[in-house]
Formats: sequence, C-alpha cells, structure tokens
Amino acid sequence: MARVPVNYLLDTHTWVWWHMRPDRLSKTARQTIASASRAERLLLSVISVWEFCKLVQKGRLGIVGDPEAWVELALSMSGLRLAPLTPGLCFKSTTLPPPFHNDPADQIIAATAREENAVVLTADKQLLAYPHIRSTG
Repeated sequence: MARVPVNYLLDTHTWVWWHMRPDRLSKTARQTIASASRAERLLLSVISVWEFCKLVQKGRLGIVGDPEAWVELALSMSGLRLAPLTPGLCFKSTTLPPPFHNDPADQIIAATAREENAVVLTADKQLLAYPHIRSTG
C-alpha cells in the first residue's frame, strides 16, 4: 500500500519562529518543516497572517523593518501554500467538536487542519491536547 503524503499546517508562532527564531522550535519541528518544505507539503492558514499583524500592532512582537515586507518574504517560504479562509471553513470553525477554547484564530487553525487533513505543527498546549486534530510539537 502506498504511503499517503502528510501535509503540515504551521501554527502562527511556528511560522514566525521559523523566520525569526528557529532555535525556539524543537529539533523535530525544524526537521519536519525542512523535509515538508522540500516536498511542498506545508500549509499556513490566512488567519496566521492576520494574527501576526495583530501581534505587531499591539507591540507584542517586534520586527526590524516593514511588517508588510516581512509577511511577503515569510510567505515566499519554499513549499508553503496558503490555506484559504472560506465561508465554509468559517462555519466549521464555530462547530468544532468540544471541548475547544475560545481563541478564534486557533478555532480556524483547527478547522483548517481538519479540512486539509493536516498535522498542526505547534507548541500550543491547547492545540496539542485537542483530540480532534493531529498535532505535534
């Protein structure tokens, strides 16, 4: 039986750390991203771009230079595909099997992972513990 390739959905902090502080990622996460990017199996929810911009706006994340240019450069990551935010996905994010916490960005990330049948690469304990998605740190 042929092995089905696995897609990996980067949580927002995973995507940011990959570009700003890769040392904060686990060795497994760094290896997975490097391998998946070569196979063009990396996904990023559009909500992660919004979440990054909100963190910069609130002063919770400092970057050197223009945030819009940073985003454009980070989106040019090898093997990365943006997962769209569709009306159907918006609905699915509000009807996730319980229990799920109230963070809207995490709800969309979890719904995207379910829709794309992807493993979420995250250090977020709540996403790692959620039994209705596959995740790894």
